[in-house]
Amino acid sequence: MARLNDDAQWIILMGFLVSFSFFFLALVINQSTVVGQTTAESVIEFPKNDIRDVRSVIIRSANFASIDTIRGDIAVISMSRKNAVVSYSSPICVENHTVMKIGYNNGVTEFNETWTSLESCT
Repeated sequence: MARLNDDAQWIILMGFLVSFSFFFLALVINQSTVVGQTTAESVIEFPKNDIRDVRSVIIRSANFASIDTIRGDIAVISMSRKNAVVSYSSPICVENHTVMKIGYNNGVTEFNETWTSLESCT
């Protein structure tokens, strides 16, 4: 830059400043879209209907005598169809109500619930 006159040095310096400004703005805009995209994807990936379906089957099977066989079937079906680990405890009678713990985990979403029936247990 020693051989260039003062006007040429300013032009080159301003070119560098504008280039770095564009690079910085592109980086900031790119990061904001990534944050918005992952937030929207996490809402879309929440398996609300899958959890409702599994939960209803577990609650309906709470009164059956062969609950261990049903538990195994539910675990195998949920793992093969939805890639989710489903677990639940045996129904317990607490203060005339049936209580069960239900768990659902598909690697992205973890759902845990303590379900209590409104009817008295036998």
